[in-house]
Amino acid sequence: MVYEVGFKPAALRQLRKLDEDVQITILAEIESLADNPRPDGCKKLKGKTDLYRIRVANAYRVVYEIQDKQLLVIVVKVGNRREVYR
Repeated sequence: MVYEVGFKPAALRQLRKLDEDVQITILAEIESLADNPRPDGCKKLKGKTDLYRIRVANAYRVVYEIQDKQLLVIVVKVGNRREVYR
């Protein structure tokens, strides 16, 4: 099963603010979520329903929601690990 990947508008704005090299790395990781939305190293966020996060380049995090019934992954937040959970 291949999931469709979508972005919330705020996540796109956050992604565009990052350096181009970092954007390419993060986008590659996000695209891989289409094949496996729960890769090794992903963690479910506590207190949030259906929100997961993956680490990218040790300094960045991608927070996303999985909708299994619609085969959809929605990226909610992208950013530095210090700021993404606020």
